[in-house]
Amino acid sequence: MENNHLLNVALAQIAPVWLNKEKTLQKIENCIEEAAKNNSELIIFGEGLLPGYPFWLALTDGAAWNKKVNKELHAHYLRNSVCIEKGDLKSICALSKKHKIAVYLGIIERPLDRGGHSIYASLVYINQEGEIKSVHRKLQPTYDERLTWSSGDGNGLKVHPLKQFTVGGLNCWENWMPLPRASLYGQGENLHIAVWPGSDHNTKDITRFIARESRSYVISVSSLMSIENFPQDTPYLQQLLEKSPKTLANGGSCIAGPDGEWILEPVLNSEGNIYFSLDFNRVYEERQNFDPAGHYSRPDVTKLIVNRERQSTLSFENE
Repeated sequence: MENNHLLNVALAQIAPVWLNKEKTLQKIENCIEEAAKNNSELIIFGEGLLPGYPFWLALTDGAAWNKKVNKELHAHYLRNSVCIEKGDLKSICALSKKHKIAVYLGIIERPLDRGGHSIYASLVYINQEGEIKSVHRKLQPTYDERLTWSSGDGNGLKVHPLKQFTVGGLNCWENWMPLPRASLYGQGENLHIAVWPGSDHNTKDITRFIARESRSYVISVSSLMSIENFPQDTPYLQQLLEKSPKTLANGGSCIAGPDGEWILEPVLNSEGNIYFSLDFNRVYEERQNFDPAGHYSRPDVTKLIVNRERQSTLSFENE
């Protein structure tokens, strides 16, 4: 194909209808439809966008034991979380297949293989045939996130072919973890997806750093969140509004090239799809003098072991 070295991408910098799965899902579907009209081949959404980031923890004394507000908001969060096994992403997969567009989507997952009552910040990859190819559960929730999210495993540390590119992704501060990054580099990653709940203070340094370290394209996609995104039916809404700053997440979605320089500097406080075309040839150019998993590695000295087994409390025999 003549332009097989080019990949058209869409960065979906949007706000959730906070903690409302159905209405946020509709916004995601609208973004995919719009991206398809603009000939996008890959669309990326922020961390935990469906149904949203647990901002209440910083507003309600989230670590307090047996506090009713925290218990009720946690229960509300679980009710609006995503159960893949029950088909909650079927509409996204159908749109992906219809428009031949791959999707990276940050979700709050409530998986049945862990009992169905705990949640994980998961990054889902859906290929252009509408198939879910990996679900990466965030390895280590950060600080107050640990009050509501569970720790994931290595099952989703996988890369995927997309035209000439090999894509992989990590959630938020996982991008600061050297070994998970190295596990993706070793599988041939050359387009790295970093998803965030929002704000340029997260994306402005690490995006260029990973690009320069890996000699890959790096796309950071963040969500937005302001007090206008709290639905009226949110539990304890008035208490949240009294404590909340006007802006909780200002975006900061951006793209760095394989040389570590900006292709798109962080975009702030602007909602909608951002479009770009990436030229794969630039990856080969920058690997000439540095390739972290190839000619600039020493596997005889240091080597990484990755456990990709999906963790569960059960293992059934004779089934």
